[in-house]
Amino acid sequence: MFKEHILVVEDDVDINNLIKKKLEKEGYKITQAFSGTEALLQLSISEFDLILLDLMLPGINGEEIINKIRTEKEIAIIVISAKTSLKDKVKVLNIGADDYITKPFETEEVLARVNSSLRRYRKYEISTNQSEKYKFKNIELEEDTRKVTVKGIEIHLTGHEFDILSILIKNPNRVYSRETLYEQVWKNGYYGEDNSVNVHISNIRKKIKLVSENEEYIKTVWGIGFKLNTN
Repeated sequence: MFKEHILVVEDDVDINNLIKKKLEKEGYKITQAFSGTEALLQLSISEFDLILLDLMLPGINGEEIINKIRTEKEIAIIVISAKTSLKDKVKVLNIGADDYITKPFETEEVLARVNSSLRRYRKYEISTNQSEKYKFKNIELEEDTRKVTVKGIEIHLTGHEFDILSILIKNPNRVYSRETLYEQVWKNGYYGEDNSVNVHISNIRKKIKLVSENEEYIKTVWGIGFKLNTN
């Protein structure tokens, strides 16, 4: 029996096959796509738990695919790209990717990132007798359904964004360092140069502000990290 179903979108046949072989060895069901157009076709006919996505694709590029997915589905998206600049990485995370791996890469890193992303999604598929709900000011967060509302209006967060907000809302008076948030959410060691936490915090703020424009919910504690604004 297979684990989760993963779509690998990569126009380089050798790289696509390399990823496919590694993930299939770990028990994942793999479907391959070699263009943006083929990726969208696969997404329309099958259900996937995670997508490994190159950005520079023939036909429809990776950014367009992310935008389309985020209007329709809530699945994990890991970008694998030769684009290494911080600007490119921030842009992709801003539009909804959960993680970003730069080329060249080791297949062990890809597997670790896949396992980490799917662990977060997997644990919320197990039904529970009672839904854990957390409330802070006008925010309500429901853990088992991963639903977040602001003033009764649902906002759609990516997997990492939800996990960060969940950590903050459970302990609203605690200040969390970037290192702590990164290690708890990404399950990897933090080496100081990664801007992922800042980008995801910014995304959460923007999504909340669309509903509650005049209220500051997440406070930056300069030199330390972030906490909920309890003032």
